[in-house]
Amino acid sequence: MADLPSQAQVVIIGGGVGGASIAYHLTQLGWKDVVVLERHELTSGSTWHSAGLVGQLRSDVNLTRMMYYSTDLYRRLKDETGQDTGWREVGGVRLASSPERMQELKRLVGMARSFGIPMELISPQEAQKMFPLMTIDGVVGAAYTPNDGVIDPTGLTVALVKGAKERGAQIHEETNVIGINLKKGQVDEVVTDRGTIKTEIVINASGQWGAEVGKMVGLSLPVVPMAHLYIVTKPIEGVRHDFPTLRDPDLLVYWREEVGGITTGGYERDPAPFGLDGIPRDFKYKLLNPDWDRFAPLMENSIHRVPALESAEIIQLLNGPEGFTPDGEFLLGPTAVKGFWVACAFCAHGLAGAGGIGKVMAEWIVDGHPEWDVWALDVRRFGTNYKSQDYIVARTIETYSKYYDIHFPHEERLSRRGLRLSPTYQRLKDLGCHFGEKTGWERPNWFKIYEEKAKHGHEPKGWAHYNWSRAIGYEHLQTRQNAGLFDETSFNKFEVRGHGALAFLQRVCANDIDQPSGSVVYTQCLNPRGGIECDFTVTRLDEQRFFIITGTSFGQHDLSWLRLNMPEDGSVSIDDVTSAYCCLGLWGPKARNILQQVTKDDISNQGFPYMTSKRMTVGNVPVLALRVTYVGELGWEFYCPMEYGLQLWDTLWEAGRTHGLVAAGYRAIDTLRLEKGYRYWSGEITPDYTPFEAGLGFAVRLAKQDFIGREALLKQKEAGLKQKLCCLSLADLRTIVLGKEPVRSADGKEIISWVVSGGYGYSVGKSIAYAYLPIEYAKVGTQLQVDVFGERVGAVVEKEPLWDAKGERIKA
Repeated sequence: MADLPSQAQVVIIGGGVGGASIAYHLTQLGWKDVVVLERHELTSGSTWHSAGLVGQLRSDVNLTRMMYYSTDLYRRLKDETGQDTGWREVGGVRLASSPERMQELKRLVGMARSFGIPMELISPQEAQKMFPLMTIDGVVGAAYTPNDGVIDPTGLTVALVKGAKERGAQIHEETNVIGINLKKGQVDEVVTDRGTIKTEIVINASGQWGAEVGKMVGLSLPVVPMAHLYIVTKPIEGVRHDFPTLRDPDLLVYWREEVGGITTGGYERDPAPFGLDGIPRDFKYKLLNPDWDRFAPLMENSIHRVPALESAEIIQLLNGPEGFTPDGEFLLGPTAVKGFWVACAFCAHGLAGAGGIGKVMAEWIVDGHPEWDVWALDVRRFGTNYKSQDYIVARTIETYSKYYDIHFPHEERLSRRGLRLSPTYQRLKDLGCHFGEKTGWERPNWFKIYEEKAKHGHEPKGWAHYNWSRAIGYEHLQTRQNAGLFDETSFNKFEVRGHGALAFLQRVCANDIDQPSGSVVYTQCLNPRGGIECDFTVTRLDEQRFFIITGTSFGQHDLSWLRLNMPEDGSVSIDDVTSAYCCLGLWGPKARNILQQVTKDDISNQGFPYMTSKRMTVGNVPVLALRVTYVGELGWEFYCPMEYGLQLWDTLWEAGRTHGLVAAGYRAIDTLRLEKGYRYWSGEITPDYTPFEAGLGFAVRLAKQDFIGREALLKQKEAGLKQKLCCLSLADLRTIVLGKEPVRSADGKEIISWVVSGGYGYSVGKSIAYAYLPIEYAKVGTQLQVDVFGERVGAVVEKEPLWDAKGERIKA
């Protein structure tokens, strides 16, 4: 056994397919000093017992690109390394055994076309011809992806390791990591049972052990080992080596050919977590005891679709634990501990995504950002609510048990609700609030008391009608006509201070933060490519003290991004003060009349201009008021200490009674902002797009020296834009886009883009969609088509914003 090195540029903990792929791609980018540590032997954790299915289509374009890249890598890996990976491009068939599932397939095919994946609808008979052992009883239709396939997990891992070793990486098996030492909050050493390695970068690629390794640096990672069941049969007559993989989500089951037999498994309704008190140290190449009682419903469903399984001889029922997360997606990226990276909990998709995982992680570490935005997989998407194991496990079980369910838009979590409550919670509940949840916060979606008043309003059709209420339109219109009161306590709030605070914010923000105290600045933070990493407001409280407001879901991401870029000399401190302040928004043409009744402060346009802040008193409540808006109307956000929040609500609510004030929720905010063209990070704006492409050039100050992303923006400005975010309106008002739908040229022959967001504009009476269009299609008035559940709907490029184009209402 080779001696451990005393130091390394990067140490990867975990010798499964994820760790192997990261080592492969790091060395491909020129990093030779890479060390992989494996507690036992390569693949001995959960990689070896993977079912081996490789599908490409995911719910996000960049996740799909990761899978597509993986299959492309698998095609050429044998020729490159000489190691057979067992890759077979047999294609994949997904069945629809219900009308609702058929609608989902139509949407998936549209998404596939958007993302460049060759997926097509086929008949039940065509599906049966590909997989003759299946019955088509109850099958409504199917979709076929020709370049899906299957792979040998051990062969793939060995091939990746071989490629990494040939470029200088070291692999050390039978090496147990027992600790990670930090120095000034940064990774410094990895301690093993065979010695200590000095390093500045550690990658936690330990799969189902991810949470245990996270604890070594004080992190709580939401990883739960879940026992996944599938059987392998002896050869069955009629089974061919070229059978495609087969999935029937309505029956919760999948199938693939295996040495002339069939492998079949699925996602049961009563899943079982494993190792919650710690995974045994000697757990290598091990399975859990067969659980036939838990597998029985899946077996019945599998026989229903493939009757030959009833008489097939079963070699083994495999019950193998794999790392899962509360939302069923990977954990990737940097953490709050500098130098500690995560790439684990692949939720039974590690083989399908291993190539892309390695590429993304290597680019992220070497270049500071990956080629593709992977927010959907970013470990920082999980907020502080994911600290309790009970909470994490409950949410993971909920996700696993609904893995194959149809997930309609605006679906809400049901487990462990009521964790984080605004001080107004009971008032909202008394008003008939329909609550949603984000990062543990109970948040108002809409208020049922308004449903009767909105009986004859606009009503969407199809999937857009799920998790929808007439009250949304009523709240929207009343806010435009009178005023709406919004609880936004869940917004994340940071304080940045210290003698280096201004210089720091000037470097990380694209806009000019050096404005007089009391100013509010809307800005983005960019990566070196010019892509938008954060989108928030910065309020200058004092010379070197600033107040940042960002979205509910983005707190951990934005806080981490800021801290990773802050100076290390102690000149700047950043505190998360989210839970210290309640936030209420009051907006609408009558907002000033309402506020004037409960304050003696000057709130005239001259006394309290747009995009400024003021400390004032509302009733008996001291607040920091910000003259901003996210709905396109006159108004303010009020921040007060949490204990004052209830009285602040009561004060404003009582003052608004005679002015037609309504309580309004986040679903109304979304429709209001779409009309006004306000952007939402992770929707219309992401690290894939620059402010210039997103129509946010007004928030960029190129004259300001040396901010991150400036050079990329200068180059883009000189070269000219190739694409631009555009507002479209659809010809059919009841058709509401959900995102990812293909956008076609007017003649329908060419797919030119896809929808990034959409909704209905109740004030302008339009079905709205946003899409990044090639510049030659971005001219106002251009006619286009949008594919919505297999139907083509006419669309036209609109001049934006659709509402209050001159901004007269917000500055009144």
